[in-house]
Amino acid sequence: MEYTQAEILQTVRMTEMEHLDIRTVTLGLSLRDCVTDSIATTAERVREKIERTAGRLVSTVNEIGDEIGIRIANKRIAVTPVSILTEGAQGDPVELGRAIDEAAATVGVDFVGGYSALVQKGFTRNESEFLDSIPEALSVTERLCSSVNVATTRAGINMDAVARVGRLIKDAAERTRERSGLACAKFVCFANAVEDNPFMAGAFHGISEPEAVLNVGVSGPGVVNHAVQQAAGDLPLQEIAELIKKLSFKLARAGELVGREAARRLDLPFGIIDLSLAPTPMPGDSVANIIEAMGFERAGTHGTTAALALLTDAVKKGGAMASNSVGGMSGAFIPVSEDAGMIEAARVGALSLDKLEAWTSVCSVGIDMVAVPGSTSAETIAAIIADEMAIGVMNNKTTAVRIIPVPGRDVGEMVEFGGLLGSAPIMAVNRFSSDGFIRRGGRIPAPVQSLRN
Repeated sequence: MEYTQAEILQTVRMTEMEHLDIRTVTLGLSLRDCVTDSIATTAERVREKIERTAGRLVSTVNEIGDEIGIRIANKRIAVTPVSILTEGAQGDPVELGRAIDEAAATVGVDFVGGYSALVQKGFTRNESEFLDSIPEALSVTERLCSSVNVATTRAGINMDAVARVGRLIKDAAERTRERSGLACAKFVCFANAVEDNPFMAGAFHGISEPEAVLNVGVSGPGVVNHAVQQAAGDLPLQEIAELIKKLSFKLARAGELVGREAARRLDLPFGIIDLSLAPTPMPGDSVANIIEAMGFERAGTHGTTAALALLTDAVKKGGAMASNSVGGMSGAFIPVSEDAGMIEAARVGALSLDKLEAWTSVCSVGIDMVAVPGSTSAETIAAIIADEMAIGVMNNKTTAVRIIPVPGRDVGEMVEFGGLLGSAPIMAVNRFSSDGFIRRGGRIPAPVQSLRN
């Protein structure tokens, strides 16, 4: 695909004035050939493979960014779900998690995802033990991220797994009490997890993926926000959608340029462009601000679900026009602590957990980087997860929960996570109990729409 001089100049302008960056270049890497019957031996083989394969990732991507004048914010790695690597092996899974984390530090990436398990229909004995290791693994590492897929449209919802996840989130929060429960910021619970997601904390390298592949997350909410802010106040919504679609086209083209050039220089296959608008705490780089620019006093008020639906659809349409390699989740992310507009909307009471749940039906993922009181029970957390999983299962889409019960903190207080993770007001949860429902366990059957063959 050729790139015109006009497109390049437009991209440079977006970079200089509108906070355009390529959010991440993520190396997906299979570690299945590292498996032995000893976790200690597997860990050494994993360490060697990551360091060998990803050794030039950061320097190469930085060189490309400098050459074309586009900031590439993060360099990351996603690996085979680690629960697969530990099946039948003797030893502590945390040792393998430490080795992956240390290898990630050696090659200089920001995060590494894949300390993960896929348990949407049930557990093996190994997977059950692996889940127990997640809180410790996240609390003793810096870059390691974890995810658990507990539901799919075809399998239904594994409520035993949902209950387990509620407990492990509480455990992870307590283990990092002095850091405001920070371990929970590196953990995601999924329905319908995708195998080629380049974004953290939920990235893993799926078993149907090749040996190694480069995936790109584009982002760009600052660019979209600037354009919508400048649009006429009476511009019809279909014209707003067209404006966003054209911008998404340009963003996808820039991301594909970076991804394909990085793949060429590293002699790796190019995978996908994920078009998700991923906000940061930087002023203007906000999905909430885009929504507000369409005509709302605050994100979270009535009508904002419809506005988010327009935004997500326009982003997907523009990206699909620009590339035949669109994948990942591709839509709009709504991480509260990472979006300055959402932080403020939550602080003043415009944005609630219930509204975030409603937004989930039309955007990527769901309850994301939400801080709740440390006293919130494991059962209530599990119930919040169950609601999000149900939206994903019934609508055949990816949904997720990244929730942080902050030890010792209560509704209305602010908590600082730092860096890209930002800060968040502690949000209220429903005070009525869901305990009896969660304790039933079992499985919510797959919906009839799963019977499509």
